[in-house]
Amino acid sequence: MRASQSLISLASVLTLVVMIQITSGQSLINLIRTCLDSARDDPNIDYAFCTSSLQAATAPTLQGLNIISITLLQNNITDTRCFIKQLIRNTTPEEPYLRECLSDCLELFSDAIPSAKEAMRHFIMKRYDDANVKISSIMEGATTCEDGFKERKGLVSPLTNRNHHVFELSAITLSLMHVIQTRSG
Repeated sequence: MRASQSLISLASVLTLVVMIQITSGQSLINLIRTCLDSARDDPNIDYAFCTSSLQAATAPTLQGLNIISITLLQNNITDTRCFIKQLIRNTTPEEPYLRECLSDCLELFSDAIPSAKEAMRHFIMKRYDDANVKISSIMEGATTCEDGFKERKGLVSPLTNRNHHVFELSAITLSLMHVIQTRSG
């Protein structure tokens, strides 16, 4: 086992120990089971990211965890949009392609904000297929944003980590919705 894997495993165990002290037993079991199942079933979901993202969750149900997941996604999208605006302000005239890519990403993330709000409404109304479409569009937007930077050789995306977080939070949300749909028949 590599040292980085050991550290991730140790961090996961420590996170779980802290979560045991913070959350109720049933909430913790739901959280652990959800993250384990999601990470096992979907290669886009990292167990450590899932548990660290949802560790503040005290929701006793999968529905509650998914509401928290969508809220985290909304907050991440909004923060990334603000970050992109700052990057655009800081670009120089000598960087027109970078500015163009950032402007495209700003549009994608601007569109994602109402999509996330609509996804939350659909989820609460148990219109899971509609919520799934909205979350999938957000996921696609993060991928499209990242791919735009790859079109020009030598251009490095300043949004790689943020795009990945949006993608992974979307994957967690979709995975939770799938479990909820499967259990509700």
